[in-house]
Amino acid sequence: MTKEIQQPPLIAHVIYRLGIGGLENGLINLINQMPVSKYRHMIICLKGSTQFRERLQRDDVQIIDLQKQDGQDWRSFVSLYKILLQYKVDIIHTRNLAAIEYQIPAFLARVKYRVHSEHGWDTFDPEGNNKKYQLLRRLISPLIKVFIPLSLHLQHYLIEKVGISEQKIIRICNGVDIKKFYPAKTRHPVADCPLSFDKKTVTIGTVGRMHGVKDQLTLVRAFIALLESNTELIGQLNLILIGDGPLKQPAIELLENSRLQKYAWLPGERDDIAEIMRSLDIFVLPSQAEGISNTILEAMATGLPVIATAVGGNTELVKVGETGELVPPSDPEAMAAALLTLIADKQKRQQQGENSHQSILDNFSIQAMVNKYTEVYDSLSSRL
Repeated sequence: MTKEIQQPPLIAHVIYRLGIGGLENGLINLINQMPVSKYRHMIICLKGSTQFRERLQRDDVQIIDLQKQDGQDWRSFVSLYKILLQYKVDIIHTRNLAAIEYQIPAFLARVKYRVHSEHGWDTFDPEGNNKKYQLLRRLISPLIKVFIPLSLHLQHYLIEKVGISEQKIIRICNGVDIKKFYPAKTRHPVADCPLSFDKKTVTIGTVGRMHGVKDQLTLVRAFIALLESNTELIGQLNLILIGDGPLKQPAIELLENSRLQKYAWLPGERDDIAEIMRSLDIFVLPSQAEGISNTILEAMATGLPVIATAVGGNTELVKVGETGELVPPSDPEAMAAALLTLIADKQKRQQQGENSHQSILDNFSIQAMVNKYTEVYDSLSSRL
């Protein structure tokens, strides 16, 4: 009689949509870096996937689209229930508020071990103060074995506002691929970027979906205010905004109205983020809310000083005066002042950039992140 070969446990990762974003990037990194012999993976998307799926380096990961309708779509709950039974899923891992309700069909399908991660705030609840969302998390929490917040800020939120037991919480910060994101020996422009680059030029930039809480318009307004009050910098300061979304056109209009568009580049979504990072001198994250920002980690790994808003996990990553500066959210004047400080002091930029890079090497390697997630899954799968 032939002995049946036991397959590794199967983890179903449930997310809203597999597109460009920090949550999605972290998930792809986790699956790519985890040994194939440890776990099998499948990704279940509520709202489909994009070409971002091509970043998966494993050909054994199935991606399923639930094609969820807007609003409360009970059909998608039934679909997930059937999928979990069909594939005999061992562990379900939902991410963020949009997916947490799908712990219910997982419970009904008798998926024994259920994990939920909090990566950042919902667009409509940037401060985490929405009582309805707190209640939803609280009501579903008995079904969840482990909560994984990505920052201390989110950890405190789960404990203090939602009422989750500290014993159920394991904080895991994102890791960054230091083989992909690393400092450039010399700054060099991106091939198809029309901006002028020379030794006197300082290039600032940001990366992210151009919508809602990401608030790139505050950075654009800071850029405009900086040049209008320091006209000697016109022609010596570049702005690069990478990403697409509803804020892109308003950003272009602000620049056009100020007659400064020729000093800015807004190419939309890109797949050469690492190369673009190496063309920057200063990275800025103007978000109104954040968990642990992947783009900050990538910028720091690239050896850039970071100016970020003092929200969420940003305060854990950016050490004022050491790796960058923190400013209040939605405050173009404060952001402009912080930018001017770094623009005027090249040595300070370089020192903060070096400190940023060292901080990543010491604390935020991708392997450390993978090891921590593996430990969580191991603690559950050992009971299967």
